[in-house]
Amino acid sequence: MIPESGFLGMMLGATLGVQIVLVFLVLMSLWSWAIILQKLIAYRRAGKQVAEGSALFGEAGDFAAALQALGRDAESPLARVGALAVASMRKLERADVEPDRKRALAADTLRRVLRRGITDEMKRLGASLSFLATCANSAPFIGLFGTVWGIMHAFHSIGLSQSAALATVAPGISEALVTTAIGLVVAIPATIAYNSLLARLGDVEAEMVNFAGAFLNRVEREVSWGHDARKDG
Repeated sequence: MIPESGFLGMMLGATLGVQIVLVFLVLMSLWSWAIILQKLIAYRRAGKQVAEGSALFGEAGDFAAALQALGRDAESPLARVGALAVASMRKLERADVEPDRKRALAADTLRRVLRRGITDEMKRLGASLSFLATCANSAPFIGLFGTVWGIMHAFHSIGLSQSAALATVAPGISEALVTTAIGLVVAIPATIAYNSLLARLGDVEAEMVNFAGAFLNRVEREVSWGHDARKDG
């Protein structure tokens, strides 16, 4: 048997409007925490993969070895970005274009491909973060709506009973204030997590941008059509 006093009893005795608001806030909280935990794991793994892949790429003796090291972890964001760049290089190598023209096109083409690859990875990693921002911004107002609804019900009870006694208005006011509190409970963790995850995502992006620069530098130094060195005829 559910007690009449206490939080659960108060919520079960609340008006339908307040109960709907509470259920909605609880669902928002559960979903936001699921996203937070999933993103913490994903960003930690991505940061480690990007840092290790970038280090292995830079330490490799030549460009071929660097690509081989990069492909060891197929799930790494760098592996996917590098694969796009290599595919673009292969297409450019097969193109029926003069060597000088290939050298001129190489840097710009690879720069665009690398930028697109990084953008795609950032979109993939950043998916669902907008929901945390939505929770942070909207949950207090949703809770406030429940508060206003509950207070309206309390005043309606006063009118029906023609009594302003505390026992008449206290239940409606208390259940109304709870919705505001729960709205804040949903919004505060979502706000903190969103800002923290956004900073982690920025660190991953910065490391990937550094990798793109290192990739272009190695292409220009080590790939035959990537620099101006020519064999004498």
